[in-house]
Amino acid sequence: MTLTTAGGAALSPTVADAIDALAGRRVAVLTGAGVSTDSGIPDYRGEGAPVRTPMTVEQFLSSDEARRRYWIGSHLGWRAFAAAAPNAGHAALATLEEHGVTTGVITQNVDGLHVRAGSRRVVELHGTMRRVFCTHCGQVFDRRDLAERVEAENPWITVPDSVELGPDGDVLPGTTDGFVVPVCTVCGGMLKPDVVFFGEFIPAEKFREAEQLVRASDALVVAGSSLVVNSGIRLLERARRRRLPIVIVNRGQTRGDRRATVKVDAGTTEVLQAFAAALPARVGGASSLEG
Repeated sequence: MTLTTAGGAALSPTVADAIDALAGRRVAVLTGAGVSTDSGIPDYRGEGAPVRTPMTVEQFLSSDEARRRYWIGSHLGWRAFAAAAPNAGHAALATLEEHGVTTGVITQNVDGLHVRAGSRRVVELHGTMRRVFCTHCGQVFDRRDLAERVEAENPWITVPDSVELGPDGDVLPGTTDGFVVPVCTVCGGMLKPDVVFFGEFIPAEKFREAEQLVRASDALVVAGSSLVVNSGIRLLERARRRRLPIVIVNRGQTRGDRRATVKVDAGTTEVLQAFAAALPARVGGASSLEG
């Protein structure tokens, strides 16, 4: 017997098992970098991922040279990062929320693609590259406006049409000589992107918001995350303690595989599309897949 969605598309046995585990339940979704790879943003740890030495928050805050290196690399990658479009996986999650299947998305990504795809309840655990704030007075700036300032203050910069983009939207700069670091136009203070750097804690209120979303659900989907970051594994553990069904969709192993009800070793886009095709018809315990 071949398992199919209501539309007749064939499903792999593990995807079908995942749909059965989630059917009729309100689902919280935790996403990682793997969800955005089909949008052209590389992930951190998957096969072929670039070797990276991420800047720590201590380096950024304490070193003028580190900030100069960060801002020029980030600016060089910003155009390509900002131009990345939501893919079909992002759209599928927005569809699932619209149909009342999901309670929302908790994301470890800083690319803003869930919001752009139409998801309304999005908890951005690690912040967003869309905003920059002053560490002294708290003034918030739109990253697009800051990019214009950077180019005005550094007219010699040439942003290439094609760049080797990093997972955080950065590019390794060839040189930082002569680069003018942007400062707050209100008080002259230090600017920082509104993202959680390595070595920096997720704001407590943000993690509580994520916990509340999981608490309001009766199943958890982890998509495109290896769960190496502790915040993700903590949320998975909250679901496990409540004995909720846990579905993990990721290419390769994750730290949570042994705790999963179903592990789907596949790309997130096609699996999330399958969920969006099948689960709305099974809200409230609709009939199982047709044979």
